[in-house]
Amino acid sequence: MATRIDGKAVAEDVLATVKAAAADLKTRRGITPGLAVVLVGEDPASQVYVGSKGRMARECGFHSVTHRLPADVTEAALLALIDTLNADPAIHGILQQLPLPKGLDTDAVVGRIHPDKDVDGLTVVNAGRLASGLVREAFVPCTPAGCMVLLRRALGQDLSGKRAVVVGRSNLVGKPMAQLLLLANATVTVAHSRTADLPALCREADILVAAIGRPQALGADCIKPGAIVIDVGINRIDAPERGDGKTRLVGDVAFDEATAIASAITPVPGGVGPMTIAMLMANTVTAAYRAADETPPTF
Repeated sequence: MATRIDGKAVAEDVLATVKAAAADLKTRRGITPGLAVVLVGEDPASQVYVGSKGRMARECGFHSVTHRLPADVTEAALLALIDTLNADPAIHGILQQLPLPKGLDTDAVVGRIHPDKDVDGLTVVNAGRLASGLVREAFVPCTPAGCMVLLRRALGQDLSGKRAVVVGRSNLVGKPMAQLLLLANATVTVAHSRTADLPALCREADILVAAIGRPQALGADCIKPGAIVIDVGINRIDAPERGDGKTRLVGDVAFDEATAIASAITPVPGGVGPMTIAMLMANTVTAAYRAADETPPTF
C-alpha cells in the first residue's frame, strides 16, 4: 500500500519558512515583501483563486495588493498598470491571474511583467533561465516547483539513477517539470497525447508525474511497482453516490489502482494543490530577498 504524500503538511512547512524569512527581512532591513495580483473580469473561479492568494499573502506578513479591472479594459490600460507595478519598489512580485478575457493578448500581458517580479515564472526570460540551468536566477512556475519540493522530501536532492516520466507538455507544468528533474540528474522522458503505448512507457518510471488534465486517465497498467507518483491533475467528476448533482475531485491517476502498486502517491485533493500557493509565497519572498541583494531562503 502506497504512502500518501501529505501536500498540506509540506505546504505548511514551506509557509512557516516564508513567514520567518519575511519577518526577518522586515526586522533587519525594514523591507516588507510585496505581492500584487491583477484580476481582469469576473470569472468566478479566478475570483476565488485571487481571494485565497491575497489572504495567504497577508498571513505571510506581505504587503498584499489586488487590482480588479473590468473585462472590457483595454490592453493598453492593462499594460500601463503592469508598468506601474514594475516600477514600484514596494512590489516584489506581480501575478496576472489567467485566463484573460477574449481580446487581450496573454503573451503580451505576461511578457510585460519584469522577469525579476515574475513570481508565476511564466515569462520567456524565466523559462530560458530554467532551461539554461540558471535556477538561482529564475522563477520556476509554482506547481512544478511544489512537485519538486515533495519529491526531494521523499528522495533527496540528487535523483541520479532515477527514471522519470512526465505525462504532459504544457508550458505551465510539463516542460518546467522536465527541466527541474533533469537538473536533479534524473533521466527524463516527456510523454503526451501522441505518445505511442503510453502505459508501457509509464511503467518504466521510478518517478511518474501526471499532468494531462484527464480524470483518472492513468491506471494500474501505467504504474511501475514501487514508483513515486505525483498527480498534478485536478478534475471534477460526477458523484451520484453523494446525491443528485453532486461532484468530487479526482486526479489524472486512478488513485485506488495506483495505491496498490506505487510506493508513494500524492492524493487529490491534498497533494500538489496546497503546494502551488505555498510556492507562490516562496517565490515572492525570494524576489524580495533578491531585490535587497540578500540570499533567499531555501525550500
